[in-house]
Amino acid sequence: MKSEVVKNWRQRTKVGLSAMSIVVLGLAALPSVAGAASGLTVPTAGMKPLASVGKGEGHLNLIAWEGYAQPQWVKPFTQATGCVVNTKYAGSSGEMVSLMANGGGGQYDLVSASGDADLRLIYGGAVKPVNVKLIPATKQFRPFLQSPSFNTINGKHYGVSLQFGPNVLLYSTKVFAKAPTSWSVLYNPKYKGKITVPNNPIQIADAALYLMKNKPSLGITDPYELNQTQFNATVKLLKAQKPLIAKYWNLASDEINLFQSKTVVAGAAWPYQTITLQGNKAAVADTIPSAEGATGWADSWLLATNAPHPNCAYKWMQWVSTPTVQAEQAISFGETPANSLACPIMNKLQAGSCAGYHANQPDSYFKSIKFWKTPLAQCGNGKNNCIPFSEWTNAWTQITG
Repeated sequence: MKSEVVKNWRQRTKVGLSAMSIVVLGLAALPSVAGAASGLTVPTAGMKPLASVGKGEGHLNLIAWEGYAQPQWVKPFTQATGCVVNTKYAGSSGEMVSLMANGGGGQYDLVSASGDADLRLIYGGAVKPVNVKLIPATKQFRPFLQSPSFNTINGKHYGVSLQFGPNVLLYSTKVFAKAPTSWSVLYNPKYKGKITVPNNPIQIADAALYLMKNKPSLGITDPYELNQTQFNATVKLLKAQKPLIAKYWNLASDEINLFQSKTVVAGAAWPYQTITLQGNKAAVADTIPSAEGATGWADSWLLATNAPHPNCAYKWMQWVSTPTVQAEQAISFGETPANSLACPIMNKLQAGSCAGYHANQPDSYFKSIKFWKTPLAQCGNGKNNCIPFSEWTNAWTQITG
C-alpha cells in the first residue's frame, strides 16, 4: 500500500477556503448546471462517438487525481499502444471542472472525475458521449456501475466507471461490543468530543441520509436532492453535531491518528483507514449501518469534448478497465474496483485485500450505498426547488466555522 500516495490523493475531500472557492467558481462557470437532469439537456448529446478505435496518436493527456497514472500500469500501456501519457494532477473536483472548460480546451483527453463533479462536466458540455462497446471489459463491471446515473444520461455514456468506495462507520471495538446498526452514534451526545467526520460539504448528504430514515416526515427521498425545508433540517442536525466533533478530518491520516491515539471512538471513514488501523493492531472495525445504509464515492474516466487524442483515450479506457489494472489500482489506493473479476487478482497482490475493500460483497450490499452526485437546483422529480451545491459549500462553512 502506497500510503503517501493515498494521503495525497484523498485530498479531494479537503475543503479549506481555497478549495471551496474553486468548487463554487466551477459551478458558476457552468450556468446550465442550475437544474437537474429532468430539466436539462446535454449540449454534446448529439455528437456521435467513435465507431472503431484506430491507430493511437502517440500521446494522451489526462487530468487525474494524484497517483491515478502510476508507472505500474502506465509504462506497460505505453509499450503496448505507443501512447505516451502526460498527466495533470488536480487537487479538487472544482479544479477538474475548471481545467475541463471548453471541452478540455483541445488540450486534455480524459478526466478522472468523481460523482460530485460528473454532472457539472456533462451538463456543462465539457465531455462527450463514449461508445462503451469499444471497451469490452465494461461488461465485467458490477451491474450498478455499467450505466450509473452519474456518468450515463438517457442511455448515453459520457465515460466509464473506474473505482469506488463506501463511506463506512468506523468504530472502536472496545467501546462498541457489537457493530452499531445506525449512524445515530455520530449524533449521540454520549460521545461528545469523541466523533470525527470528513471536512467536506458532501458530508451534508450523510446527515440527510440519516434523516431520510429517522425523520420520514421530512419526505427526503434522495440525500442529494433537498428542498429548503429538508436542507434546513439537515444543517440544523449538523450544527447540533458540532460539539461532538473532535476534529473534521481532511486527510485519511488525520482520522487514523485520531483513532490510533484513542481521541475518538467513532467516525465516518473509508475502508482504507480501517485496514491501516487494523494493520497497526488498533481495536477498530467498520460497518455500513443496516438502518440507513451509507453514501459512497465513485470515479469515472470522462472523455473531453475536444479531446485531441481520441484513439489513445479509448485505448486507455480499455486498458484501465481490465481486471489486472483494476486490481493494481485498487491495491495501490485503497479503492474498490469496478471490474468484478479483479478480486482474485487483488488477493494475489495483497492477501485479504478483496474483503478488506469490500470488493467481495454481493450486489445487494452495494445497492444500499447512495453514491455521490452533484446537488442541483432542480430535483429529479422535475421541480426547481432543490438546493444547489454552491449553497452546500456555504452552509458547510457555517457548520464547521
